[in-house]
Amino acid sequence: MAERSGLGIGGPGLHGPAGWDEVLRFWIEEVGPERWYRSDEALDREIRERFEPMWEMARHGKLDHWQAAPRKALALILLLDQFPRNMFRGTEKAFMTDAKARKVAKMAIDHDFDLHIPEPERQFFYLPLMHSECLADQERCVRLFKTRMPRTGAANLPHARAHREEIRRFGRFPERNAALHRATRPAEQDYLEHGGYGGLLRAVSH
Repeated sequence: MAERSGLGIGGPGLHGPAGWDEVLRFWIEEVGPERWYRSDEALDREIRERFEPMWEMARHGKLDHWQAAPRKALALILLLDQFPRNMFRGTEKAFMTDAKARKVAKMAIDHDFDLHIPEPERQFFYLPLMHSECLADQERCVRLFKTRMPRTGAANLPHARAHREEIRRFGRFPERNAALHRATRPAEQDYLEHGGYGGLLRAVSH
């Protein structure tokens, strides 16, 4: 059965909230891989204006039915995991729906939904694990990039390994401390002052 949006498409406005298909069309076609990880205030603002109401719906469980099919599940993961990092960059709210995103992603992976989505957008099923402060999730993320992204996974592996190494060393991501109002430990402060994530990424890439 074809996946159909239960909410309509075309963005918020007279026709109601955007649907799962609008999320995918925006992120995959309008934004595209070249802008997925770029820090861009204009893009952050556009995502906030277009999709924050839908994120609120997802946060409160009103879009949980999207978990039932691969493309819908991908849209829900984007809403819960990626979009908040743009909409609320540098704030505690950016991580508010991480736990829910992980739950959706793990269910989708367990049902092989990720294998129904082409590369490179398949990677977004795995990013909730990369964003986790649990080492088991980090280990699984590295394995998934190795085994389930044969064409483009090599580009993601250094980042997956760097995230895993941060969790191995610190049990959490030191870069998040300020946003999450956590006290920075001496070892974390030394790490942040001597290259931080960028330095670690260079180290694991060689």
